[in-house]
Amino acid sequence: MNRFFDRLQPAVRKETKRITAVTFSGVILMWVVFAVLHFVTPESVPFDYTVILGGIGGGIIAVLNFFLMALTVQSVASQTDEDTAKNQMKVSYRQRLLLQVVWMIAAMVAPCFQVVAGIAPLLFPSLGIKAMAAMKK
Repeated sequence: MNRFFDRLQPAVRKETKRITAVTFSGVILMWVVFAVLHFVTPESVPFDYTVILGGIGGGIIAVLNFFLMALTVQSVASQTDEDTAKNQMKVSYRQRLLLQVVWMIAAMVAPCFQVVAGIAPLLFPSLGIKAMAAMKK
């Protein structure tokens, strides 16, 4: 396993750590919002273990999706054939999309996950990247 991480480019490690921090910061913020809304309207907004598990599961899937994309980009960058590189990116995209769809179905069907808390973290990496880009400008 150590050999696997040794082959990662420093940029992949750095950006994955950054996305992990952004995603789980978003998850914590989401939990705070759930807690406040639950305090205000406990009948309509839950705050229990399902919200916590949904946030953790969604956060893990979001970070895993980003990491798999970064691995694919790292691999594609070393390709010499442009068609092979495009096909590899397309296959990676489809597989990562399928991973997210399977997670969303699980978050909707399994009673141990709160639906919104499970799906919302999938948006956090994209929002974090856009926020970081806006701060640099």
